[in-house]
Amino acid sequence: MLEGAAVSEPLLRARGLVKHFKKVQAVDGISFDLHAGETLALVGESGCGKSTAGKLLLRLIEPTAGAVLFKRQNIYELKEREMRSLRREMQVIFQDPYGSLNPRMTVGDMLEEPLRLHGLHRCNERARVTELLGLVGLSPEHAQRYPHEFSGGQRQRIGIARALAVEPRLIVCDEPVSALDVSIQAQVINLLQDLQRQFGLAYLFIAHDLAVVKHIATRVAVMYLGKFVEVAEKHSLFARPRHPYTRALLSAIPVPDPALKKQRLVLQGDVPSPYDPPSGCRFRTRCPWARERCAAEEPRLLEGVACHFWRELEPYASASQSALVNERLARLQAAFQSGGAT
Repeated sequence: MLEGAAVSEPLLRARGLVKHFKKVQAVDGISFDLHAGETLALVGESGCGKSTAGKLLLRLIEPTAGAVLFKRQNIYELKEREMRSLRREMQVIFQDPYGSLNPRMTVGDMLEEPLRLHGLHRCNERARVTELLGLVGLSPEHAQRYPHEFSGGQRQRIGIARALAVEPRLIVCDEPVSALDVSIQAQVINLLQDLQRQFGLAYLFIAHDLAVVKHIATRVAVMYLGKFVEVAEKHSLFARPRHPYTRALLSAIPVPDPALKKQRLVLQGDVPSPYDPPSGCRFRTRCPWARERCAAEEPRLLEGVACHFWRELEPYASASQSALVNERLARLQAAFQSGGAT
């Protein structure tokens, strides 16, 4: 179980997940639990394996190794018919709201389609469509319109309504607000939180924007080249980042005020190729504190952090730097606090 997890029975358990595409080590041995009503955020640079991990949870791709237990069932052992039934409870919200909607179908038809597929709400599908639109802040007349007639934020609300249609328990949110303006991001994030409280939904929230993550996450898992390097409860991770990579991500948060002094931990070099990751610690080629042991021995994820020397490096995370990070986040999150009604 990840650090900070609740004591209740997990809705989902991922154990030793591995996905290699030929020689590309996209995901390389990650494990975590996810409980009803909580949000686990996966963060990291592009190509770190976040979206691949999300696809593995939904069995959109088959793993190289490992298991995903949803309600104690290993989804990789289920037959096609059993998996189709389980998919009702495991849905996804995509990054591109327009690309995920069929341009030739009305909104009403798109929302009715999963109801028919799973045999839900027969004889009152239109009433269910009206209910779904209301849940995401849209009007009943929107059911007769096509995707191109909506704004980006409205399209994402439609995508959320479609995910809700089959009454899921888990939703994988794959960068769901990255294509939206900040003020619209706030409205969509607030909507997701309202729905989570109302229905007890579990979210796997994939993102690169740490301000968004701090607003919605319960816990955060930081990924680098297919592995978790740090996992912690949200407030703990932002107040006391322990892994050098986590500190670098936090220090790279944009400064909204040019007058605000910028202190940044700049990483040297490019992300190594997943075809041939470095020996030992995969982050060592960019870590300013790497030592000989880092090349010889891969660090295990212990106490929520995969670094041989994180205890020795804690003094480098000065109080002034932490205060600066918190000030940046506070300014960025002001938009979310005033994001408007959902």
